Amino acid sequence: MRGGYLLVIYLEKNQNIRTKARRFNLKKGYYVYVGSAMNSLEKRVLRHFKKEKRFHWHIDYLLDKAQLIEAYLIPSNARIEEKLSQALSDVVIGIEGFGASDIAVKTNLYYFGDTTPYGVLANILNSMKLRWKRIKNPQDIMEWGEENAEDR
Repeated sequence: MRGGYLLVIYLEKNQNIRTKARRFNLKKGYYVYVGSAMNSLEKRVLRHFKKEKRFHWHIDYLLDKAQLIEAYLIPSNARIEEKLSQALSDVVIGIEGFGASDIAVKTNLYYFGDTTPYGVLANILNSMKLRWKRIKNPQDIMEWGEENAEDR
């Protein structure tokens, strides 16, 4: 299945995240990362839950230092990553230059501080009239199918 996804991440302490070419000084707190998977949504999100992997994207470097709390899977044949990122940029602070190299937004990583992002994410997804499913672990992904996405 194709689509977009949101990763809810918690960073336990201030961290200096180094990627191949950049450095990001990130504060302790909750973050949301916006991604897309136009080949296999399930496989992409499963990869993010794995601790042992070859680093490829900016998010891999962050997840090495942070805890992936949950993911929101959003099945769609359309590329929705940019629209999701724009919607988040209207309500929270973005970390400029993190991800988003192939779209017209400045970031795909958003900082929520000590505030859990669940209500904001549900409001954005529902206002965009998207079907979505909240996933807390890899087993949930394996048991889930597009037919189980929630229309809200």
